[in-house]
Amino acid sequence: MSGLRIDAEKCVGCGACVSACPSGALKITDGLAAADAGACVLCGICVDTCPTGAIAVEKEGAQDLDLSAWRDVWVFAQREGDGFHPVTFELLTQGRQLADQLGQRLCAVTVGEGPEECAPLLDAGCDLVYLCPPPEEGRRLEPFCAGLVAGLAEERRPGAVLFGATPLGRSLAPRVAARLGTGLTADCTQLDVDRETGLLRQTRPAFGGNLMATIVCPHHRPQMATVRPGVFPALAGGRRPGARVEAVEPPVLPPPATWELTAARAAREGAGLPGAEVIVSVGRGIGVRKNVKLVERLAQLLGAEVGCSRPLVEAGWLSYDHQIGQTGVSVSPKLLITFGISGAIQHLAGIAGAERIVAVNSDPDAPIFAQAHEAVVGDCVEILEEMIRALEGRAD
Repeated sequence: MSGLRIDAEKCVGCGACVSACPSGALKITDGLAAADAGACVLCGICVDTCPTGAIAVEKEGAQDLDLSAWRDVWVFAQREGDGFHPVTFELLTQGRQLADQLGQRLCAVTVGEGPEECAPLLDAGCDLVYLCPPPEEGRRLEPFCAGLVAGLAEERRPGAVLFGATPLGRSLAPRVAARLGTGLTADCTQLDVDRETGLLRQTRPAFGGNLMATIVCPHHRPQMATVRPGVFPALAGGRRPGARVEAVEPPVLPPPATWELTAARAAREGAGLPGAEVIVSVGRGIGVRKNVKLVERLAQLLGAEVGCSRPLVEAGWLSYDHQIGQTGVSVSPKLLITFGISGAIQHLAGIAGAERIVAVNSDPDAPIFAQAHEAVVGDCVEILEEMIRALEGRAD
């Protein structure tokens, strides 16, 4: 079972983990750290923070799979007009190299009316093309193709499945990975085979492009990745002996769901971040969830918008509308006050346009201080409470 394990013999009850926990899942009870399993998101921040090494994250073991039964490299061949999206042939070129290294087949999965439409895929080096009739009129393409690829994968067991990082591919690949209970590496720039293990090595940019991370999936199948168009060349592979098209049945899907859409409130909470003149922003250094209320109160007194760093959104403390950074929104306020934000490079990229940054953090070496105009080293909660008292007193 997954969970947080706390070694009572090593724990000294210092409370460092309690302050660091972004989800408020830890507390000191009878002199020892204790975790609320319902609130813990297994982020591992407390593991890195604990000075005595008393905390560990225990996750479920690997799937009980016969990995040797999962073979072949598959490419989802996306249709575009009367042909195929160009990224399809880029993936087939790379897929052919991977399949040859593994001594396996290269297969494509696509939707079309007849085998003659698959000739370009066979000419690009496919050993086998799985061809499914298109969805009925009115059916959305994403759930149809997700059901097709996932259903076939459960039955035929491919070792790897590749998708183009197109709007359709970005929507389709996570659906398939979730259904199959496997991993997915997005926006790969390199794919190759580890000669010793036979695993697919999936390389992609990380930390805002400052590092290249190589990811493997040793315990789950299939190995899945998306690749942006233009990353690999599209070379003529040539038709292989015995290459063929196999017709497959459409997936069985539930009836289409319908929703009644209503106009969203234009001034919804957090919607004004990009144009806000004053922003009060909060990070995981705030300690526990209830302290977010202090940030919201200060923002109210200042007539400001509330922003946050990514961990608070992931913990469910604030909605995505509040997230500032590379994966959120970029802001350019006249005044930005941050509390408990250390300053990951992705977050700093989102606040580069601020005219004045006042940063509050208990860590004197926090990276955000290098970008801040005013640095305040101290307890975030104490400073928040003092500012609120001062502003409320002025209002009186």
